[in-house]
Amino acid sequence: MEGSRSQLPPILGAEGAARPQPGGGSAPLFGLSARLLILTVLFVMIAEVLIYGPSIASFRVSWLNDRLSTAQVAGLVLEAAPEGGINPAFEQKLLASVGAQAIAVKVGGARHLVALADTPSEVAETIDLREPDWPTLIVDAFRTLLGTGDQPVRVIGPGMGTAAFVEMIIDPRPLRSAMLDFSRRILLVSLIISAITAGLVYLALHWLIVRPVRRLSANVAAFASAPEDASRIIVPSTRSDEIGIAERALAEMEHSLADVLRQKRHLAALGLAVSKINHDLRNMLTAAQLLSDRLVQVADPAMARFAPRLVATLGRAIDFCQATLAYGGAAEPVPQRRRVPAAPLFSDLHDLLDVGDDLAFVQDIQPDLVIDADAEQMSRVLLNLCRNALQAMEQHPPVGEPRRLVLTARRDSERPSAVTIDIIDNGPGVAEKARGKLFEAFQGTTRAGGSGLGLAIAAELVHLHGGDITLEPSEKGAHFRIVIPDRSA
Repeated sequence: MEGSRSQLPPILGAEGAARPQPGGGSAPLFGLSARLLILTVLFVMIAEVLIYGPSIASFRVSWLNDRLSTAQVAGLVLEAAPEGGINPAFEQKLLASVGAQAIAVKVGGARHLVALADTPSEVAETIDLREPDWPTLIVDAFRTLLGTGDQPVRVIGPGMGTAAFVEMIIDPRPLRSAMLDFSRRILLVSLIISAITAGLVYLALHWLIVRPVRRLSANVAAFASAPEDASRIIVPSTRSDEIGIAERALAEMEHSLADVLRQKRHLAALGLAVSKINHDLRNMLTAAQLLSDRLVQVADPAMARFAPRLVATLGRAIDFCQATLAYGGAAEPVPQRRRVPAAPLFSDLHDLLDVGDDLAFVQDIQPDLVIDADAEQMSRVLLNLCRNALQAMEQHPPVGEPRRLVLTARRDSERPSAVTIDIIDNGPGVAEKARGKLFEAFQGTTRAGGSGLGLAIAAELVHLHGGDITLEPSEKGAHFRIVIPDRSA
């Protein structure tokens, strides 16, 4: 195993300096709570601004209607008085109480000037309240509020009783002053409402969201500093909302990450042990190879038959040990691919597996099949898969039938640029719980005493060839399929 892949690197930046931990340090000055408070005040003020237009227009209409009603009552009083019975001073007081310079009422088809103070100068505008149009009223309200002139304006409104309408000429400054006072009151009320609403929303969101989020961020920072410390794994609350879901997901992720990191540490130690074992094993295999070389010279026909294979096997073992020591463990070298006949790869398996008489070992190899692969690595792939199948059938032999192992290799017409290899047995098959991590070391085995390394190594070698290895559906036993594509021209 490669030591560099198994070691647990510190949390460092590109230059080796410690990375800043997420969520570490004191709370930010402009954090989530402050942003929520500011946004709440802002949204309330925006709502008040949207409401202000209709409100100021309604206030203006009400103010003018009140003056029109008072003007009409004053006009009726003056009109009902006998000719010359009204003191001019009293008439001026009535006009002053209304705030009008002139009052006129239309009754029937005639328009009567009821009262007149001084002769008014030219009016700046005419305000007709008989058929109110709200968009126009809102625009007119802002024009009055923002105006600076003191020229009188004519106001016309619906009359009472037999009067068709009532009309008056007024100074716009009292109206503008009243509208400014109303605006100040609206602003004050808006600020009070914003403060109360923002405070309540802030407290609610701080309690429901900000505090749990800070707890999550603090836990992430604490866990990142010591991910193998089980005491730093978050304990989820009983909340059923999104915060609770996030807490449970974080706890599950931290459990998984802690397990993976502990496993990687164990694998690092195992890699070191394997390197030491390989060193001594290589020396022993070299000695065994020297002895086996002498067996080739023995005249015994059986010995002459098996000796070359023994020498070749020992040679492969020595090469593997040397390669393991060279690149540090688990990383496999790049395949040295060549177009080689497939038949020799399969014919050696019978002797390498030490197949007994109680096993039906069937090989169905397409005639003259050539595979574009590293012969050494493909031999290891087939050996690992076949040995796993034999071990599974030894522990759980099939009932009512002999053990059976079938190997097929072919080029399909649908995909002639790839070789498809099937390894099929009639053993117990692969347990459902092992399928998800079938090709992961120490994860994909359910066999007692198994490590799962065989399948992991086989999968890595196949992937280095740009191929794929899968577990195919099977009613009985296990069915592995390997697809090795040819190299691009």
